[in-house]
Amino acid sequence: MSPGLQFLLFVVVFTAIFIIGNLLGIAIITVVYGLNMVMEIAQLNFTNPQSIPALYILQVVTTTIPIFLAPVIFGYWVARDPAEYIKPTIRIPWMLFVVAFFVMLISSPLIEFLSNINQQMVLPEWLGGLERWMKESEESARRMTAVLLNMQTLWDCIKNVLLIGLLTAIAEEFLFRGGMQTIMQKWTKNTHVAIWVTAAIFSAFHMEFYGFLPRLLLGALFGYFVAWSGSIWPAVWGHFLNNGSAVVITYLYQKRYIKLNPDDTNVFSWWQYIFSLIIIIILLLVYKKIALGKKQPALNGEELG
Repeated sequence: MSPGLQFLLFVVVFTAIFIIGNLLGIAIITVVYGLNMVMEIAQLNFTNPQSIPALYILQVVTTTIPIFLAPVIFGYWVARDPAEYIKPTIRIPWMLFVVAFFVMLISSPLIEFLSNINQQMVLPEWLGGLERWMKESEESARRMTAVLLNMQTLWDCIKNVLLIGLLTAIAEEFLFRGGMQTIMQKWTKNTHVAIWVTAAIFSAFHMEFYGFLPRLLLGALFGYFVAWSGSIWPAVWGHFLNNGSAVVITYLYQKRYIKLNPDDTNVFSWWQYIFSLIIIIILLLVYKKIALGKKQPALNGEELG
């Protein structure tokens, strides 16, 4: 199949599974909680205590599972090459996970810098309708996230680390860095273009446009993790660290174990932004050297002869 046809089929498979997942999720909520619960969640009304578990069910059935299944189905039964379109291999140097950890750790100032720039975005007056829609979408996502991250117990924190941290990381990396980035690589024949285009689609997919730039950076970092290692798992690890740490920090702040507010946007100074950028570039070069070093074929007896 040509890359263009692959992309079309990939979108068709995802759309079909996404629609089925949404219909199934709505059906489950209707049977368990009643149709009114579906309407309340659609209206972002979470006054009913049962709306929280219902929202978790919707999140998993309508979003997480379809995002996970689409690349798996495409890789195994459409492209028939899961090793290429999912990249599940674990035969990679373990040091890549260590470097990825430090990349995510050092990226916080740069992410804050991009977030602050993004928050200042103002569209022209003739795009006022689009800007209002973007702000409404942002507010809806913020309210949904606030409900999910309202953690009363340690179990709530663990549950969110598993759902928002781990499962979401696996599903989204399979979809974007596994399937879509592979197709973009074949289509553009340029690794960097494929990584950044996929990262832009990944960021736009979240429908949170005032966080587009920091999410674009994260998507690109995950993209390089996969492109250079040939494995999806360093990206899953980095994605999990980003999401999981946000959940843990939010829980610790809510319980007043720490004073650092995760919503603060002026934690770092300008020199820390520059330091973050420089160290990330160095770490990525180290990651590339380690990853590509393991791909050098070993000489066998015939080649030596």
